Amino acid sequence: MAVKQRKGSYPGKLQQVAGQAGGDIGSAVTIAINRGFVIGREVLVGRVPGIVVGYNIAGVGRYLGHAFPLVVRTALGVTKCALDEVSLA
Repeated sequence: MAVKQRKGSYPGKLQQVAGQAGGDIGSAVTIAINRGFVIGREVLVGRVPGIVVGYNIAGVGRYLGHAFPLVVRTALGVTKCALDEVSLA
């Protein structure tokens, strides 16, 4: 039986393209910080209150750091968020 070759992508996974504007994890985190999303800041994820607990620097997987730069703790658990999903409380 042959070994199945994996391509390393999931359905719906965002692909990071070299040279893509906004595709850099560091710039996404810098943008988040400049908009006021610093660690310890109270935010709203939709209507659910939470606190920024860190930054997502993942370069592989479903939730890449350039698309979901914030890690937020809510009463429902810890989640990775895009900047358009959160607002300052």
